[in-house]
Amino acid sequence: MRTLATIGVYGWTLETFLDALRGAGVALVLDVRQRRGVRGPEYAWANAQRLQAALAGAAIGYRHHKELAPTTELRRLQYREDDRVGVGKRSRTELAPEYRESYLREILGQADLAPLVQEMPPDAASVLLCVERDPEACHRSLIAERLAGEFGLSVLHLRSEEREG
Repeated sequence: MRTLATIGVYGWTLETFLDALRGAGVALVLDVRQRRGVRGPEYAWANAQRLQAALAGAAIGYRHHKELAPTTELRRLQYREDDRVGVGKRSRTELAPEYRESYLREILGQADLAPLVQEMPPDAASVLLCVERDPEACHRSLIAERLAGEFGLSVLHLRSEEREG
C-alpha cells in the first residue's frame, strides 16, 4: 500500500523538516500551495527555489500542483472566519465549514487525482506540502482524505512539536 504523508511548513526548521521527510521515507514532495513563499525569515527555507534546492540535495523529488491550491477567494473566506473567531493563520486548528465545503466543491470536486497518484513512487512515501502546522487547519487534509478514500492510500500526518501563536 502506498503511503501519503502530509506536512506543513510552520513549526519546522529546514533541518527538522528534512529529517521528518527522511524518517517517513518520503521520496516525493507534492506542493499544493498557491503561492510558494512563506513570510518571515525563519521560513525563508520554504520559499520555492530554496526548498527545491534543499530537496534536490536530499534526493527528494518535487512537484508543484497549483491546481489543488485554494484560490485567493477561498483563502480570503478562511481569513474572514479566522478574524471572526480571533485566531491567526499560524494558530488555526481547523478549517471553517464554509471554506471546507467550497474547497471540496470548487477545487477537489473538479480534480482528477489519478495522474497525481500515478506520479507517486510505488516503493516510497509521497507528501502533500502546505504551510499550516495542523493538517486539520489546511486543505491538504481534504486532499489526503480523498486520496485515501478513492485510491486506498495510507495517510500519515507529520507534525512538528513546536506550537506557534
